[in-house]
Amino acid sequence: MTSAMPKHDPIVLARLTGQLGDRETISRRCAALGENFAAFLPDILQREFGFEVAISYAGYEVGRYGQLVSDLGGAMALADCALPQWSDHYAVICDSPLIITLVENMLGAISDSVEEPEPRPLSQIELDVAAMVVDRISSVLPKAVGNTSTPAIGAAHNVESRRSPDDGSEDRFAAMVKMSVGVGPVLSSFFVVVPQGVLLKSAIAAPRQGETTNTRREWSDQLSEQVKRSKVKLEARIRLERQTLETIARLQAGDVIPFHDSGDVRVDVSANGSKLYVCEFGRSGARYTVRVKDTYGSEDELLQHIVG
Repeated sequence: MTSAMPKHDPIVLARLTGQLGDRETISRRCAALGENFAAFLPDILQREFGFEVAISYAGYEVGRYGQLVSDLGGAMALADCALPQWSDHYAVICDSPLIITLVENMLGAISDSVEEPEPRPLSQIELDVAAMVVDRISSVLPKAVGNTSTPAIGAAHNVESRRSPDDGSEDRFAAMVKMSVGVGPVLSSFFVVVPQGVLLKSAIAAPRQGETTNTRREWSDQLSEQVKRSKVKLEARIRLERQTLETIARLQAGDVIPFHDSGDVRVDVSANGSKLYVCEFGRSGARYTVRVKDTYGSEDELLQHIVG
């Protein structure tokens, strides 16, 4: 006669296997990580951008990994990351106003004159910048946990497009470190979600008094270059000859609609809904082309239009 195997309470089992800690222990670990972020990141960002950045620990949350992420809502950038020999998976999530404000300052806005942006999904250029911000946030972790590895940073994406993995990792018990960030008049946040099992095994060092991270202007230049190198989709709009609704309704495959211009054909080129260039329609070999004749603003103004 065989007896059925007893069913273990998943919470009790998680505690027994070191995947779930008590609140006091997790609170201490999260506060220690927050202390490191608050100690090192202001120096990194302030030196690079040339304006005051205030960062402080804002508490923690505990729960299932996937639920902690989804409870934050939308209008945020998320990147899945890993730090070899520490955690095979952690997430860094940035409020969209933080990234928008950094991009605006990179493009020449004065921090005191920047109004707090409305939260919204980020453009691809802004997501490229978000990935680099996540990299700087992650750069604090090896020093904090005594690890010599380099963090692996995943692509940043809008949290609305996140797909839950099927490997069960969403159900792991995790903790979320919450950080407040002040850039001029804009107050925003970022969050770091880490499995509790990782935190329980971590010896997190307190930053020594007066210790700072040595940074260079190089990262600021990198960010600016990242914005300029990011690919955007261009659209060309050509005015066609006016037609009556009756004629338009009867158009069939093979019918021809003439251009509005009889000489050089004017083309308006735009990106993200903003007009950038006045061009003329032409041809180079077997390919149709447009030639730039005029712009709708200076280089800085065009960048502002594209990013916005």
